[in-house]
Amino acid sequence: MARLSPALIVLGALVGAPALAQAQSARVCTEFDAALDQGLAKEPDSIQLNNFLFEAAHKGCVPALKRLLQRGASPLSRDREGDTALARAARAGRAPIVEALIAGASTAERRQIDMPDARGSTPLMIAIHSGHPAVARMLLEAGAGVGAINAMGETALAEAAYADDEATGELLLKKGAKAGVVDRYGKSPICYAAARGATRLVGELLDAGVDVNARYGGQLTALMWASGFPDQTPTAHAVATVRLLIAHGAKLDLVDDRGRSALMTAAALNRFDTARALLDAGANRGLRDKVGKSAADLAATEEMRALVKE
Repeated sequence: MARLSPALIVLGALVGAPALAQAQSARVCTEFDAALDQGLAKEPDSIQLNNFLFEAAHKGCVPALKRLLQRGASPLSRDREGDTALARAARAGRAPIVEALIAGASTAERRQIDMPDARGSTPLMIAIHSGHPAVARMLLEAGAGVGAINAMGETALAEAAYADDEATGELLLKKGAKAGVVDRYGKSPICYAAARGATRLVGELLDAGVDVNARYGGQLTALMWASGFPDQTPTAHAVATVRLLIAHGAKLDLVDDRGRSALMTAAALNRFDTARALLDAGANRGLRDKVGKSAADLAATEEMRALVKE
């Protein structure tokens, strides 16, 4: 691992992480420019030029990227993973590179905006998956398509829901993204949004026509996904999502392929506030799953058992 120079350490202490990151980026590009000068002096072939292009895109070196494009590097070329320079920039969150590639593209080169990688993911999907919403919005404004489906059956909308990126999800819906596409995992965007406690996006998906009681893999409903939310989802968001789904007509006592209801799932995972919200709405304490266990039997703690017992 490369060590930081004393000058950069001092800079970071004086002006903080953003300035340090900027200084490191500038140093990376200065070093890359020097290597590029040597490489270009050797009259590289198209493969070598394109490899330099991928590296410039990944590192965020805009002047170097423009030099390479002028020398004949192709923005439509792909690396071994099927990535274009634009896909690499989207994955790294290099907004200036994305802007440079799009702004300088010919009509033919604009195909790069929707060119998929080896998994079928477009730069838009890659940007969302990698946590770069600003880049995703830039691509959407440039005309990126919203209907691509990758090899796992995932869409940009599903990526936004999984990333808890409500703003991008809403923008995708406004641009015509289909709300109900089910991926190869048996989930649709509302499953991911419900599990993340993305209440606003769940509401948008319902408004777009998603059936609140639709069944997905394992016979799970959106309410079950919201009730069994992962640890990283804030409890308040999960409860708000559960209440929204109920307000839209979610059936409280539907059961999954194990015979477990949303209340039973909440009890087993110790989602106390969610279980209480379900009970307040009238969830049945007395249901039993396929092996005869009730919510009280499944309860993770004594406190939960006391809440859900008949």
